[in-house]
Amino acid sequence: MIRAAVAGIAGRMGSRIAQILGESEGIELAGGFEFSRHPLVGKDLSEAIGGSPTGKKIAERIEDVLEISDIVIDFTNAASSLEHLKAASTRGRSMVIGSTGFTREQLNEAAMLASAVSCVISPNMSVGVNILFKIVADAARLLGEGCDIEIIEAHHRFKKDAPSGTAMKLAQVVATALDRDLAQVGVYARHGMIGERSGPEIGIQTIRGGDIVGEHTVMFASLGERIEIVHRAHSRDNFARGAIRAAKWVIGRPNGIYDMSDVLGIK
Repeated sequence: MIRAAVAGIAGRMGSRIAQILGESEGIELAGGFEFSRHPLVGKDLSEAIGGSPTGKKIAERIEDVLEISDIVIDFTNAASSLEHLKAASTRGRSMVIGSTGFTREQLNEAAMLASAVSCVISPNMSVGVNILFKIVADAARLLGEGCDIEIIEAHHRFKKDAPSGTAMKLAQVVATALDRDLAQVGVYARHGMIGERSGPEIGIQTIRGGDIVGEHTVMFASLGERIEIVHRAHSRDNFARGAIRAAKWVIGRPNGIYDMSDVLGIK
């Protein structure tokens, strides 16, 4: 039985991951932790996930759960996840990281730390979204230079980073397929007299509002027609189930960084 600990267990994603762990085969919830001043630190895990008392307390540091777990699932934020990976790497504990907003420097540091552990890092753990990445890459190659490409993402009002990690991954997938440099052709906002759209542009536009779980649209627009490829998340469960699938997969793998395309075998 794989023993999993959950970072940010009282949060929206952390609590749902913990709940679904309780329903999953071959893996169990071993513990969870929150930041030191969180009001649920020291309380029973059931205070965060509902149900009957578990006899396990919510810890205030990752170090408090590493001895009782084989893997840590983390959807907190990029800076915290990197600190957690540092701690996990010293104990040889695998990680699944679904946080977004990593800088290139942070990803390079994560790759260095993962020389000591196996780790899945993905901006989106949804099976459907990772299939979307593959479909969009194929579409970009087939449609080539004949289309204007725009990516529109929408999320709930509480999301802190923009554009979403998934939108940025989609933009990078398109740029790679078309041999473009996203740093040069990415356009993140338009306002005023900006002139005509340039052909190489890849637009990435952001919407925030209400309780939208997550929606991503990739538009291939040419003169006379357009193709739209859309993924809509109806709940956070698909992210949680994907993370648990990744946790089961990565245990025992050679040390290093993996992503969901590795987990799904679609790379």
